Amino acid sequence: MAEIKVDVLIEGGKASAAPPLGPALGPTGVNIGQVVGDINTKTADFKGMKVPVTVTVNTESKTYEISIGTPPAAQLIKQEAGVKTAAANPITDKVANLMLEQVMKVAGMKQDSLLGSDVKARCREIIGTCQSMGILIEGKEAQVMLKEIANGDHDVKLMSGKTELTAEEKAKLEEEKAKMTAKLKKRNDELTTQAQALLDQYSDAKKARNKMKDAGIPQTIIDKLAPLT
Repeated sequence: MAEIKVDVLIEGGKASAAPPLGPALGPTGVNIGQVVGDINTKTADFKGMKVPVTVTVNTESKTYEISIGTPPAAQLIKQEAGVKTAAANPITDKVANLMLEQVMKVAGMKQDSLLGSDVKARCREIIGTCQSMGILIEGKEAQVMLKEIANGDHDVKLMSGKTELTAEEKAKLEEEKAKMTAKLKKRNDELTTQAQALLDQYSDAKKARNKMKDAGIPQTIIDKLAPLT
């Protein structure tokens, strides 16, 4: 059996017969339009993200298999949360809130690469990643949600299979995110002012950096105000 593998990087849901996919598949004799349609169906959940795709073609039978790679869980979480970056300090800073349905969606997309054997276990893995990013789950700290899931408090929702939010739920999350962003900016401005005061107080930049660190100033602010030379 003669096989040809075609590896491409495609934006989710937007595969086409144009390069690089079309020309690569042309010599194999498969129905390119059908392959494109199947890829777009399989990658529909990855809109806005680049997804690695492998098409394995049997050149004798003209049949094919499509294998879809998935972006890292953190990237999928940021996509669902609508944020570009995770929290610099996830212990004190919260950048977004996800509903459990969104956690289930990400867990489903990463199912093949997660260790959990069921929905609850896979969702717990995703929530663990959310914890390291400063993202709340249903308005709660990740550790609280993990305990509640372990206790069976969310079994009904987890078994429902619902992974999409209503327009009302999305609007509420956007409102919450705006409040978090404003709170985070206010705190960042306060810390920047505090760091600047320390920098003005100590002429030696290295000493000022140490004082900032002792005061709990985030490293990003320290590096911005007193970069190492």
